[in-house]
Amino acid sequence: MRALNFRAFSFSLSSNLNCGRFDVQRFKPQFSTSKTHYVKLTFDDSQILDCLSQQRLGEAWVLLDEMPKRSFQDRVVCWTSLLSRFSQNGFIDEARTLFEIMPERNVVTYNAMLSGYVKCGRLSDACRFFQAMPEKNVVSWTSLLCGLANAGRIDEAREVFNVMPERNVVSWNSMVVGLIRSGQLEEARQVFDEMPVKSQVSWNVMIAGYSEHGRMDEARVLFDRMEDPNVVTWTSMVAGYCRAGNVQEGYYLFRKMSDRNVVSWTAMIGGFAWNGFYKEALWLFLEMKTNHELEPNGESFISLIYACAGIGFPRVAMQLHAQLIINCWDYNDYDGRVCKSLIHMYSMLGIMDFAWYIFLRNSKNYCIQSCNSIINGYIRIGELEKAQSLFDAVPVRDKISWTSMINGYFNVGQVAKACYLFNNMPDIDAVAWTVMISGHVQNELFAEAAYLFSEMRAKGVSPLNSTFSVLIGAAGAMAYLDQGRQFHCLLMKTQFEFDLFLQNSLISMYAKCGAIGDAYGIFSKMTFQDLVSWNSMIMGFSHHGLASEALEVFEAMLTSGTCPNSVTFLGILSACSHTGLHNQGWELFDSMSNMFAIPPQLEHCVCMINLLGRAGKVEEAEEFILKLPFEPDRSIWGALLGVCGFGKINMGVARRAAKRLLELDPLNVPAHVVLCNLHASIGQHAEERLLRKEMELKRVRKVPGCSWILLKGEPYVFFSGDRIHPLAEEILSLLFGIKDKLH
Repeated sequence: MRALNFRAFSFSLSSNLNCGRFDVQRFKPQFSTSKTHYVKLTFDDSQILDCLSQQRLGEAWVLLDEMPKRSFQDRVVCWTSLLSRFSQNGFIDEARTLFEIMPERNVVTYNAMLSGYVKCGRLSDACRFFQAMPEKNVVSWTSLLCGLANAGRIDEAREVFNVMPERNVVSWNSMVVGLIRSGQLEEARQVFDEMPVKSQVSWNVMIAGYSEHGRMDEARVLFDRMEDPNVVTWTSMVAGYCRAGNVQEGYYLFRKMSDRNVVSWTAMIGGFAWNGFYKEALWLFLEMKTNHELEPNGESFISLIYACAGIGFPRVAMQLHAQLIINCWDYNDYDGRVCKSLIHMYSMLGIMDFAWYIFLRNSKNYCIQSCNSIINGYIRIGELEKAQSLFDAVPVRDKISWTSMINGYFNVGQVAKACYLFNNMPDIDAVAWTVMISGHVQNELFAEAAYLFSEMRAKGVSPLNSTFSVLIGAAGAMAYLDQGRQFHCLLMKTQFEFDLFLQNSLISMYAKCGAIGDAYGIFSKMTFQDLVSWNSMIMGFSHHGLASEALEVFEAMLTSGTCPNSVTFLGILSACSHTGLHNQGWELFDSMSNMFAIPPQLEHCVCMINLLGRAGKVEEAEEFILKLPFEPDRSIWGALLGVCGFGKINMGVARRAAKRLLELDPLNVPAHVVLCNLHASIGQHAEERLLRKEMELKRVRKVPGCSWILLKGEPYVFFSGDRIHPLAEEILSLLFGIKDKLH
C-alpha cells in the first residue's frame, strides 16, 4: 500500500473565506491507500477538507450549504458520498468531523463511516462506532465482520458472525475467507457447507483456499462439483497444481480453459518458471503475445525474468529487459519486485555491470535480497574481492549473505577465510553448518568435516537431510563403509522419514563401498524411485560386474514408465562391457538414438570401444572410431590402446592408436606405459628399451598407484613400493609371511 502523493497546487478563493493560498499537500492521510481505491477529490471537496482539518466548522458548513440545491434526501446522499471520498483517500478524521456536523444521517451514512474505520485499520474505533449505531443492517454487520476477519481477529469475527440477525452471501463469504486466511480450512469448509445459497464467489473462495494450501485433491472435488466455473476458478486450479509441483496437470487444465485472461496466462507462465521449465515459460509467453494479443502485466514479466535467469541465455534476457523498458514497467515498479528480479537475473547470468547499474539506480530502496544476488553474482564469476567489498559495505547482512561468502571461499579453496567468516557469523543455523561441512568435503578434508558434524550436534543444532547427504556422499567417495553405516544408523534414530534425496545418497554410498546388497535393500524398499534412484542402482551393479542384475533393473525401470537418460545408458553399457555381452551392448547402443532420442556422447563411445576390445574385436573397435561423427580425442584413442592388451595382442592397432594419442598429448604417461607393456608381452624387448629411454628423455614418469585404509578415524595411504611408513618393514614381513603360508 502506498500513501497518496498529492501534487502541490495553488488557487485563489473567494474573498468571503479570507484565504489566499491553498495547498492540499499539507494534509496527510491517516492511513496508506491503495492506487485502486483512490478517488480524486474535486475543487469543492478540497475546500471543505481544508476547513474540516483546521476545525473551521462554520466555514465548512457554509460550503456544504452552498452545494447545489436539491431535495433534503438528495443532500444526505451527497454528503454521505463526500464522507466516503474522504475516508477512501485516507482522511478518516476529517470524514468523522463531517459526519458529526451533518444535520441528518441515514443508515447508509453510518455504514460509510464504519467502512472508513474498517478500511484504515482502526478497528477499536470501528467497534465503538458500531456499538453506538442507532440502526444496523446486514451491511453494517458484514462490514465489521470483514474488518475483524481481515485483521486476523478470527475469534471476534466468529462471535460477530454467530450473533448476526441476518446474513447475506457476502457475510458467509467473508467468514469463509477469514477462516481460510487464519489457516482453519476445516472450519471454513464447514461454514461453506452450511451456506444456504452459494454464489460463484463462494465456490471460488473455497477452491482457492484449498489450492493455496496445497490441498489439491479437495480443491479438485469442489471444482468437479461446481456447475459453472469461471476464469477465476480455472486459474485457481492451474495455479494450485503448479504451486504443488504438478505442472503437467496444471497445464492440462490450462489447455482445457475455454476463456483465458492475462492472469490465467501469467499463472501458467509462472508455474513453468518456478518449477524449472524455463523454455516452456518463454514459449508460452510468445504464444500469448502472438496468438492472443494480450498485454502482459508486471507478474508476467517477473516470472519471465526468472525463466531467463534459469535458462542461461543472455540475449533473450536483454530482449526481455528491452520489452520492460518499452512498456515502462521498470519505471512503474512501485513495489520494487521487477528491479529485484532484474538484479537476480543479471547476477545469475554473470552480467554484473548491468546488475550493479540497476542496483545503484535503486539504492534508495535498499533490499537485502538484491545485495545477496549481487554478492552471489560476483562469486559466480570468481570476483571474490568485489563480493567481499559489498559484503563489508552493506548495512544489514542476513544468513544468506554470510553463507554465500563462506561457500564462495570454499569454492576457490580458501578454507581459512571461509572458517574465519563462519567463526564470526552472529547467528549460525543448520544451513551454515551444512555449508561448512560440505566445503570441507569439497576440499577433501573429510576428518575435519566429520569433526564439524560432531560439533554441530554438540551445540544442539539438528542436522538437515542435506547435511547427512553430504556426509554420506563423502563416505561413499572415500569408501568408508563403517562411517557410512554410522551415519545411516544416526539417520534412523533421528529422522522419522527419509526423503528421496537421502535414499539415493545411501544407495550410492553402499554401492561405492562394495555393499551392493545393502544398496539394493534400500532401493527395493523405496515407495517411489526417481531417475536418480534407478541410475544409482544400475551403476552400482555395473561397477560390481553384475550385468544380469543391472539389465533386470533397467527392464524394471522401463516397465515403471521412467525414461532413461544418458547416465542410464552409460551404466548399462559399462555393465555389458565388463561381462562381454557384445550383442546386447550393440542393441542398447543403437536403441539410444533410435528409440530414446539420446545422442551418444564421448563416454558411451568409450564404453563401446571397451566392449569390443574385451570381446577380442579390436579391429572392429578401430573401425567404430573411424566412423564417429566427431574428431576422436585423447580418451577415445586411449581407450583403444588400452584394449589392445586383451586377448590376442594386435600391435598394428596399438601402434596406430598410440601414434594418434601421442600426437594429441606427447607426454601422456599411460600411453607410454601401455605401449611398453605390450612390447614386453610379445618379447619385443629392444622396442621396449627404446621407448623407456624416450620416456626418460621426456621425463615421463608413471604416478604410482595407491590404496588407503581408515583406522580410528584416520586414513593411512600406501603407494606402490612405498617404505615411508614407520611400520613399513613389519607390514611387509607380515604380508610376505602370509604369502609364504599360502604357497
